Amino acid sequence: MITIENLTVKFDNFTAVNQLNLHVKRGELFGFLGPNGAGKTTTIRVLNGALKPNAGCVRISGFDIAQQLQAIKTIVGYVCDTENHYEELTGRENLTLFAKLYGVPSDTVATWLARLQLTEAADVRVRGYSKGMKKKLLIARELLHQPQLIFFDEPTANLDAHSIALVRKLMRDLVAEGATVFLTTHDMEEVEAICDRVAILAKGRLLECDTPTAFITRHAERFCDVQYDQNGVTYRQSFHLDLDADRQALAEIVLKEHCVRVHSREFKFEDVFKKLTGEIYT
Repeated sequence: MITIENLTVKFDNFTAVNQLNLHVKRGELFGFLGPNGAGKTTTIRVLNGALKPNAGCVRISGFDIAQQLQAIKTIVGYVCDTENHYEELTGRENLTLFAKLYGVPSDTVATWLARLQLTEAADVRVRGYSKGMKKKLLIARELLHQPQLIFFDEPTANLDAHSIALVRKLMRDLVAEGATVFLTTHDMEEVEAICDRVAILAKGRLLECDTPTAFITRHAERFCDVQYDQNGVTYRQSFHLDLDADRQALAEIVLKEHCVRVHSREFKFEDVFKKLTGEIYT
């Protein structure tokens, strides 16, 4: 669905994206991650046709973005990280307006209001919506024309737990229905829970790209947290189970001291992200 070859974007003497190569498969939920300033937003601006690169080639569904941007616009949806609705109109009126612009049947509006659980608030002016409702309305608007590729930029930020679950399920449902989802988020739990593959970017360069499980398997570090009593004082200590000295120290504590608690620490995708990007930014 997306092919990026040697993409380079510069702003004066600053290189925001540095010879990026990336391939996103059709029908996958792809996570695009990196610390602030890593080049994610710049890359997405290129993919949406809002920014011309200094070098490289980008194709979406086989279309060259430099030569066939109009063809690409009809198959892409972009859920940005800020809401920009007509707040004096109702939710239904907002979607009806965009349905006409997209040239899609009017009954599509009711379908997406229902899927985003906005039917009861459909005839309320958007100025009265909560931030979460505005986010869901934005998602509904960008899905009206059934795009083949949807960019989601921090779609669950500032949402309550119920809405987060709804949006995450929607993204997985879209993929099951044949769409491709390109997700940027700082929520590492979300990445581990729903992404098929993940690319990690730092200082404009691609560090690694793989499945969340493969990342964890390759980079996992095993730790054990111990709480023990010694001469009436409670101590807490962590041990790296892949280091001989730590294993020996842990064994001595277990044998000699009164252990209150021994807990193996689960290695998560967030730990992978911190490890990889921390090596670059330190």
